[in-house]
Amino acid sequence: MAVPDDRHPFFHRSMELVQPPNPSLTRLSSTLGELLKRVEDAQNDNNTLPPPHHVLNLPPPPSHPSHSFLLSFTNLTYSVKLRRKITFSPLFTSTSNTTTNSLTPSPQQNDPVDSKPNTATKTKTLLNNITGEAKDGEIMAVLGASGSGKSTLIDALADRISKESLKGTVTLNGDVVDSSLLKVISAYVMQDDLLFPMLTVEETLMFSAEFRLPRSLSKSKKKARVQALIDQLGLRNAATTVIGDEGHRGVSGGERRRVSIGIDIIHDPIILFLDEPTSGLDSTSAYMVVKVLQRIAQSGSIVVMSIHQPSYRILGLLDRLIFLSHGETVFSGSPTSIPSFFSEFGHPIPENENRTEFALDLIRELEESPDGTRSLVEFNKSWQLKNKGEKSPIPKMSLKDAISASISKGKLVSGAPTTTANNNTLKTASVAAFANPFWIEMAVIAKRSLTNSRRMPELFGIRLGAVLVTGAILATIFWRLDNSPKGVQERIGFFAFAMSTTFYTCAEAIPIFLQERYIFMRETAYNAYRRSSYVLAHSIISLPALVFLSFAFAATTFWAVGLAGGLSGFFFFFLTILASFWAGSSFVTFLSGVVSHVMLGFTVVVAILAYFLLFSGFFISRDRIPPYWIWFHYLSLVKYPYEGVLQNEFDINPPRCFVRGVQIFDGTPLGMVPAELKVELLKSMSKVLGMNITSSTCVTTGVDVLKQQAITQLNKWNCLLITVAWGFFFRFLFYLALLLGSKNKRR
Repeated sequence: MAVPDDRHPFFHRSMELVQPPNPSLTRLSSTLGELLKRVEDAQNDNNTLPPPHHVLNLPPPPSHPSHSFLLSFTNLTYSVKLRRKITFSPLFTSTSNTTTNSLTPSPQQNDPVDSKPNTATKTKTLLNNITGEAKDGEIMAVLGASGSGKSTLIDALADRISKESLKGTVTLNGDVVDSSLLKVISAYVMQDDLLFPMLTVEETLMFSAEFRLPRSLSKSKKKARVQALIDQLGLRNAATTVIGDEGHRGVSGGERRRVSIGIDIIHDPIILFLDEPTSGLDSTSAYMVVKVLQRIAQSGSIVVMSIHQPSYRILGLLDRLIFLSHGETVFSGSPTSIPSFFSEFGHPIPENENRTEFALDLIRELEESPDGTRSLVEFNKSWQLKNKGEKSPIPKMSLKDAISASISKGKLVSGAPTTTANNNTLKTASVAAFANPFWIEMAVIAKRSLTNSRRMPELFGIRLGAVLVTGAILATIFWRLDNSPKGVQERIGFFAFAMSTTFYTCAEAIPIFLQERYIFMRETAYNAYRRSSYVLAHSIISLPALVFLSFAFAATTFWAVGLAGGLSGFFFFFLTILASFWAGSSFVTFLSGVVSHVMLGFTVVVAILAYFLLFSGFFISRDRIPPYWIWFHYLSLVKYPYEGVLQNEFDINPPRCFVRGVQIFDGTPLGMVPAELKVELLKSMSKVLGMNITSSTCVTTGVDVLKQQAITQLNKWNCLLITVAWGFFFRFLFYLALLLGSKNKRR
């Protein structure tokens, strides 16, 4: 499809964004939302699929650009407490030196340390009075060696450090931004590409659009926005390719990184934070990624990123730099001022040498010197005072009005500005915390999970195979049990093993959430959806698989073993298996929200389920359990389905007899004597007891078996309901674990 140039002069067949003639571009008058809207309009006018490539010929910037947003940070200081080496004697010292917070980087030599002698802890300063600013339309890059504090500064600006630990101020247009508002107007791209491997690039961006864009936008407009964004990210050739992982071939590293950026800019945020977006990429892919970030900045966003060592071409795309060394600022300014800065410092940059490489190498040399970078830090302070006139004024427009104006121009699509009743003018920037209601979030989460699972059928196939193999083994071992005393014991053993097996087969749920943990944390950290929506959606989509597995196991074993009750008995047996799968899946899902490692999770699950089986009443009946352990009996997940199926088997009408006459001697030394002698013994017992006991007299019924097993407190339907209730209880605990354990903030 070709769009006529006379109708849409901004619309051309090309992968590149046509730049204005002015090379000193700092901000374009069009927002990303406006640019994408033009693509949508072009697609709607032609009423066909989008072309393979389209590019926007952007209008030239105003001669004196005015900035709507200014992100300022002053005297940011962040310290953590470390365990220090404790000297016991000149010969024996402790080698412990680990952080108390897993999010804290490991200690570096010559770090600023504030510690007291002869104490067990010391303080490591990760940020020390960092000051700077970032404007919309520009890219601010934070540079430095590993451990210099780049990621920590990005986290501080993105409100990923608790306010109790971070000192200093971060303002937007002079106002301190509330955490809830910052989540809505900003986005954070992590260093690792956290994506679902079996979704295509287009599907990944489409699901992000369904999360981030409000339901007021039609499905066609969301699709058009995704198609436009694919072209802006240069992903047209990879649009239908799956993301891939170690076992599935997918897109390249640079394309993955651009997809990671795309899912966070689909709603056109006002502020975009990125933690080393070029890490692990070749020079061409890294340049393309930063080129995309430049387009985002030019659309009216503040882009703040950390980068390890930019190439010469990438340096030309950056507008503002901050060099860090051990948490202190050693340079802050535009890339063009680097030569004059180091020339005045006494280390002029040779011609034809990369400015950033020279600066980073010099900083590394100074770090290894006895005095460290103290001289460079002090020189930077004096240099900043001398050039303080470069500091940008705070925009005259208030933060609320600036957000309102941005939304009205098509930016921050997830925003929901309110309107007056009489006219349709913008009243205030009422930005909803979430773009969609929870039922839409649930539908999108469920659809995404099912799409990803459908492309990996081997996972469900292995689980189904395990259930069928287990059922077949049980069916052949316990084939057609009779109504004898041995049949009673074999039935009890069958039920104990069957119920415990249903719980053990649920352990596969551990890696499912652990694989999604960091995707979930990234998406919920900036309000893509609610945690409750995630829990409810995954609870609902797990049910069809559990129903199928339960029916397969019940149908394989019920009639083969010869269990009682007919169709009604089979129905209850099936429901109990389903309830067990539900409770077990919920229990394992809860543990996966608490335990962060797969192998540790499997170890915990196997151990706890073994305890549940031990206290279920199979190995030792309830009335024989010591009083100080009886509480564990009632907490056992295996107890309730086990007691339920036993009652379903033994407590039926008409009652069945399991021990008749001489069968009372089975299992005792008298069981080996001749049958005639057993009859004589029964006659003697009858005389003593005053009752007639013959070879056909029923001595033990199913109810008697239940009494012997101390199963007398609950009926089978109560056992079923309690099992189901356990499942809901653990799903609620899973929600609490996500709510309290996924704050994703440093302490």
